[in-house]
Amino acid sequence: MSRFDRPSPQDGRMAASAVSPAHRAYLRRRRRQAAAVTATQVVLLVALVAAWELGARSGWLNPFIVSQPSKVWQEIARMATGGELWVHLGATVSRTLLGFGAATVLGLLVASVMWWFPFWARVFDPYLVVLNSVPKVSLGPVFIVWLGTNAQAVVAMAIAVAVVVTIVMLHTAFRETDPDKVRLLRSFGATRWQVFAKVVLPGAVPALVAAVKVNIGLAWVGTIMGEFLVSGTGLGYLIIYGGQVFNMTLVMSSIVLLLAVSTATYCLVDWAERRLFRRRGL
Repeated sequence: MSRFDRPSPQDGRMAASAVSPAHRAYLRRRRRQAAAVTATQVVLLVALVAAWELGARSGWLNPFIVSQPSKVWQEIARMATGGELWVHLGATVSRTLLGFGAATVLGLLVASVMWWFPFWARVFDPYLVVLNSVPKVSLGPVFIVWLGTNAQAVVAMAIAVAVVVTIVMLHTAFRETDPDKVRLLRSFGATRWQVFAKVVLPGAVPALVAAVKVNIGLAWVGTIMGEFLVSGTGLGYLIIYGGQVFNMTLVMSSIVLLLAVSTATYCLVDWAERRLFRRRGL
């Protein structure tokens, strides 16, 4: 780019001044609404935690059953100081991310094969419906026998919970690709692979992002279910163990940690989605 093609500061000021007062007022109103929503969410969370603490202290709630935020915080601090928090948290997060990644990649591959071979897509469609309707916790004993009582069975449970939804969502998006675009490429002699790479897959990016957002939640569900059944580490194990010894503070602490890390991973995926769509101009 030559120096004559580079935008000057004056060009930026002219572009900014081109925005109408009505549009600027609209943007300010949007920012105020977003700030109001965020502030209301924070206030609501603080109010719920305060009501929980006050109810447990005053006897409105049974602290033996629901514990209380101050004890939950003390329990989390104790586990963090002793080092066991990082062991259990790291185990759950690593299993979830592994199951999430494997389910996403496997779902994308299977959906692509089903688009490539429509005959086999029709053959496997009822099987996918049946698999999606089966409660995945019923597969736990099968994974235990096949893989043993180890982390592999937990990851397999996470994959089983998330993969079918990914296949269905992506295959549906592949099939709904604009047929006019496909016919246009084929009229120019494009191969099936070129049609898939240039039209079908890029057109399914919104569906892929939606599947990723669904998958991260399902992977957490599958990991916790697996840790309920077979694991000796992880937040799911702490929840089951705390319930067995009637230590509800440990149970509630594990649930609070699970809520925190699952929210963090979802926010990370949402940030990546907004960044991707902004780059694509969507």
